[in-house]
Amino acid sequence: MAQYIITGNYTQAAMKGMIANPSDREKAVGAMIATAGGKLESFFVTTGDTDFIARVTTNDLTSMLAALMAVGASGAVSNLKTVQCFTSAEFMDAQKKAGAIAAKFSAPN
Repeated sequence: MAQYIITGNYTQAAMKGMIANPSDREKAVGAMIATAGGKLESFFVTTGDTDFIARVTTNDLTSMLAALMAVGASGAVSNLKTVQCFTSAEFMDAQKKAGAIAAKFSAPN
């Protein structure tokens, strides 16, 4: 399964809602990810440029993007960003493949 990091910010309206009715956002995010066929691996509320970070795994990026579109359209979050992430073993494999490709590549000189 591919892994992705999703970050974003809560809107003012969402923060007002969380103050008025506190809720477990990790549980809500996990349910949304599961609906899209993925699995929430970790979820953190953060400080800095983003309000939250989630690491998810999925084999169906199209469904995951559809779920993120629905969340964005809700008005509860903004600045959603999704990037693919790789394990150290996956990166090691990519380095080895790059070496084989580089040996066959002819740069313009």
